[in-house]
Amino acid sequence: MISPLAYHPQMNIGMEPAPESTDLSRIFAAAVVNRQFCQMLLQDPYTALQKGYLGETFSLRKEEIDAIVSIRAESLTDFARQLGSVLASQ
Repeated sequence: MISPLAYHPQMNIGMEPAPESTDLSRIFAAAVVNRQFCQMLLQDPYTALQKGYLGETFSLRKEEIDAIVSIRAESLTDFARQLGSVLASQ
């Protein structure tokens, strides 16, 4: 158990990070629970975004879409790492 004194949340004073859509989390959740969606995301990210998951579509900013479709990864872990790097540099 973490004591209240041991945990200090990080604060950004005077700086707000660029808002990311909550649908990025939904994309990763879908990829974790569904192997077919994960494979599509890794092999053809544009199609994965267009088809969505279980009838649900993803609402993403243009920068997020561009970042996702530019990634070439062999694993979901590598995909997440690359996406984080691309979005952090924007």
